[in-house]
Order: sequence, then C-alpha cells, then structure tokens
Amino acid sequence: MNIAVSKHCRRLEFTAEGKTCSRLSVRGANHLRHSHSVPRFAQRSGYKIGLFSAILCLFVGSSAFAQPSAEFAKANQEFAQGHFKEAIAGYEALVRAYQWNANLFYDLGNAYFRTRDFGRAILNYERALALDQHHPEATANLQIARDESRALELQPTRMERYLQFASINQYSIAAAVALWLGIFGIVALIFARRRSAALMSLSILCLLVAALTVWAIHTLDNGSEGRGLAIVTGNDVQARLATADTANSVLALPPGSEIKILSTRGDWMYAALPNNLRGWIQTKNAEQVRL
Repeated sequence: MNIAVSKHCRRLEFTAEGKTCSRLSVRGANHLRHSHSVPRFAQRSGYKIGLFSAILCLFVGSSAFAQPSAEFAKANQEFAQGHFKEAIAGYEALVRAYQWNANLFYDLGNAYFRTRDFGRAILNYERALALDQHHPEATANLQIARDESRALELQPTRMERYLQFASINQYSIAAAVALWLGIFGIVALIFARRRSAALMSLSILCLLVAALTVWAIHTLDNGSEGRGLAIVTGNDVQARLATADTANSVLALPPGSEIKILSTRGDWMYAALPNNLRGWIQTKNAEQVRL
C-alpha cells in the first residue's frame, strides 16, 4: 500500500528578517515516521497469512484423504455385520468418487457374492484383477463365482497367452525406458567424435524392444482381456442375431459371462461371444470391466 506523505506546509511563518520557513504539519510528520514501519509490518503479515494458508491446506488435504478411508471402514463394518446391501451402497459410493483400488473392487465383489448377484461379483473381481493381476484372493473368488453361475469365458489367442506374463502397465514402462535409451544412444552417436559400433547396436536394439512392447500393448489392449471386455450382469440374457427381442437367439449367457464389445447401436451392443460366436446384446445387460 502506498501511503502519501503531505509535502504542503500547514502554514507559512514570517520571521523578523522577512524570510519564510516551512513546517511540516504534525500529520505529515507522523506519515513520514510510520512509512518506514509499513514494509516490515506488511512482511510480517505476509508470513502469518502464508503460514495460515499452509496449515489450512494441510488440514483440508488430510480431511479429504481421511474421508474415503472412513467411508471404506464404514462399508467394511456393514459387511462384517451382514448388512450386505448397505455395504454395497458404501463401496459403490467410493467407486463413483473415483477412489479406485484393487481391494475396494474385491470387497465390492464379495458383497455382491453374498447377495448372490454373481454377475456383478465377477465384474468387480475382474476389475480388481485389472488393477492388480497378482491378487490371489480375487483370483480364487472369481473362479468360485464362475463355478456358481456357470459363466462362460472368452478364450485368449495363443499369442495373447504368451504375452500375458506381463501387464499392459509393465509393457508401457518397458517401452518408455527402451525408447529413451535408444534416443539417448542415437544422440550420443551424433555428437561423438568416433562412432562406436557397440553403441549403435545397443541403440537399435533398444528401439526394437520399444517397438515390440508397443505391439504387445496393442495386442493385449484389443484382445479378449482388453478394453472391450465386458461382463454380463443381467439374468436370462440371450445374444441375438439382430437388434430386436424377437430375433433368433445365438447363445444364452449366464450372469458373469465374458463378452468383447465390438460396436454399439442405440441400446444394443455387438459383441464377440464365447465359443467363437458373435451377436447382439442389450447394453443394460452388460458392463465393461474398464471404467
């Protein structure tokens, strides 16, 4: 804040010798005196405001992190008390709030399993495994739920089975590392005084590895376990030859059966089905694994 200091004399006094002198008013003198202390006061106030803002942000951040944990604990408590519908409501609220993790979907799958909604139980076990493919409890419960509902599964191709030893995230990391190593190697070759055959070979190898991992990501992402994977959640679902309830049935799909969505048309989706079949299914009867 700029404080204006009065430079005007409050009055002019004439001396006996006829000379004039000027005096600053008391108010102007006070302004001059206090103008030196203003920056220091403002600096201290700025420190206090900054400290208060930091404490406030820390409090709000900790509250935001604590709230989902409290809601998760409450949903777990409802599950432990046998209130499965209330537990499902609590878990689903966390899913809608994007608090996604493998344990959340695993617990939600268990709650649906207890209500004998095998389709949604399998859906959430699949979502848990999509986030953590080495989740042993989700793997075991997924198989139990499939056996209970007699769900049908898509069969991966031979190439997909070979590539499934690593996840898409792991392939992505490998592709990024190999690509950057290849780029650095090429840059080093450009600026090097003497070109090394070993460095050139290593750079080419890194770029080839990057290309292969990108191809693996594309293959898995578009395979039977890729982004198009969906789980049948409805009961008495029939895949049909056309987008009509009166069309001939292609395959009966028990709850929890896997399908791969190929395209959509209105309220219907065209999907690859188990047993190498294809057909139309109403969108309300299936949900994608990937959110």
